[in-house]
Amino acid sequence: MDISVVPVTPFQQNCSVLRCSSTGAGAIVDPGGDLDRILEAIRALKATPEKIFLTHGHLDHAGGAAALARRLGVPVEGPHREDRFLLDALPRQGARYGFREVEACMPDRWLQEGEELRFGECRLEVIHCPGHTPGHIVFFNPSARFCLVGDVIFNGSVGRSDLPRGDHGTLVDSIRNKLFPLGDDITFFPGHGTTSTFGWERKCNPYVADLMFED
Repeated sequence: MDISVVPVTPFQQNCSVLRCSSTGAGAIVDPGGDLDRILEAIRALKATPEKIFLTHGHLDHAGGAAALARRLGVPVEGPHREDRFLLDALPRQGARYGFREVEACMPDRWLQEGEELRFGECRLEVIHCPGHTPGHIVFFNPSARFCLVGDVIFNGSVGRSDLPRGDHGTLVDSIRNKLFPLGDDITFFPGHGTTSTFGWERKCNPYVADLMFED
């Protein structure tokens, strides 16, 4: 699988364009805005878009999803339905931050823990990781050993939990009990900033490192 990361919106959110190496089929993860930039990345990667995937409902991740789905003629899958209140409120979120013409988004498919996403010959496992938002999910590829984590965890930090229906304890539990057990070698692509591995964050992340939880 080929991955191109495209920072979009003033929040510099990492939209990821995925391409199946065997078939050329593509998927776009978290198209928050700047659709022309995303479309250029799709062309550069020579991907044929089949689907849009959303990790959660915040503006910088989902603000461009409805418009991009219409332009490409593809379905939107995700997040978990617990984030519907955020997707319904996207126009209000956009107006608050000066984003023009942001549309509410109704996914073609809500996702749950244990389900599988497909495009081309590629497969991504769905893991429900609430805490930053109640319906946040991440996408895991066990064969390529990578994870698209949205705003759950970052290189050296974790997602905010002070936004509506966020919860810090739930966020930490998601990271330590759902993500870290996937393996220290897993490279993760966060919603903002640079990649890291779960092993490095277990050692060094000041919020969720093993040292923080030793008796």
